[in-house]
Amino acid sequence: MKFNTKTIHAGQQPEETSGAVMPPIFQTSTYAQEAPNVNKGYDYARVGNPTRTALERMIAGLEGADQCACFASGCAAMDAVLKMFRPGDHIIASNDLYGGSYRLFTEVFEPMGVDFSFIDMTDMEEVKKAHTDQTKLLWIETPTNPLLRIVDIELLADFARNNDILSLVDNTFASPYLQRPLELGADITLHSTTKYLGGHSDVIGGAVATSNNEVMEQLRFQVKTTGAVPGPMDCYLTLRGIKTLSVRVQQSVENAKKVARFLEDHPQTGNVIYPGLESHAQHEIAAKQMDDFGAMVSFSLKDDSQEKAKEFMSRTSIFTLAESLGGVESLVSHPASMTHGSIPRKVRLEAGLEDSLIRLSVGIEDAEDLIEDLQQAFE
Repeated sequence: MKFNTKTIHAGQQPEETSGAVMPPIFQTSTYAQEAPNVNKGYDYARVGNPTRTALERMIAGLEGADQCACFASGCAAMDAVLKMFRPGDHIIASNDLYGGSYRLFTEVFEPMGVDFSFIDMTDMEEVKKAHTDQTKLLWIETPTNPLLRIVDIELLADFARNNDILSLVDNTFASPYLQRPLELGADITLHSTTKYLGGHSDVIGGAVATSNNEVMEQLRFQVKTTGAVPGPMDCYLTLRGIKTLSVRVQQSVENAKKVARFLEDHPQTGNVIYPGLESHAQHEIAAKQMDDFGAMVSFSLKDDSQEKAKEFMSRTSIFTLAESLGGVESLVSHPASMTHGSIPRKVRLEAGLEDSLIRLSVGIEDAEDLIEDLQQAFE
């Protein structure tokens, strides 16, 4: 089954009792049982819900995974994964990653005794140096947030497998439409479904997909025990969003390419970062492992000051100044003070995240209007 067909049919069948084409919203907290522990597959809604099951089957199908567990948010999904580890365990992560991930790692799990190394994962020698006998997981983000570095998934997955450790890829920025980490050898793929999968900025959610039964067993335990699960309406909205994933993302990608070329040629820009540009340091790796280059663009102004960057962002009208990404509307953000504000400035600067960096999430509007909006902000 080809990808576009999967976004409509993966793991989906008409509902058994009514024949409904779209999975119904099962708005219930509990289920009738024929006898104690004799039921029709569901006993309590924290543990399972048919609408959530439909979403999990859909995402597993898109990622080429055997199973998927959905959570109330991307952070809840990350939290569930990290709870598989114990004091003394070591995790290697990118030094350029979502600020919420860094906050969860350093302020929640480090005090509990889990160790983290934050390195440049585009440099394999750095990965090898960071590896210890206690390393249990490679936490890979690609494209990274917000510097859009591309990490070679296949290379790192091979390294993890050869050293008997797990590899996880946060696939939020790419979506399974553009990149499927399990096909490249990764063990686990993670999403904030809030972003491209939901796609309409109207629902929060997270998902973890894998074909590793031991990992999924532990995730299901977290679902049952800690209960950070999405409600049925959230699952329904995400399912509905996925139906148009391919057409939405493709339009956004085409727009992003035009925006990136405009920015690269503009006399007032400094560094323009987009994996689809040949000037990007990992352009060839992106071309190898992604079906296209994504819809995120980061750049700085030639007048490389935080004040000028904030002034620029306050002057856009079609690009809305807001947190998040991956929706149908175009957004502009200031990572240093918004999405990555929880990362200490010294750590941010060491990773290459300057105070003046501007991040664009390019939506599905007409590219000409987006470029005109940026041009008037420059002026």
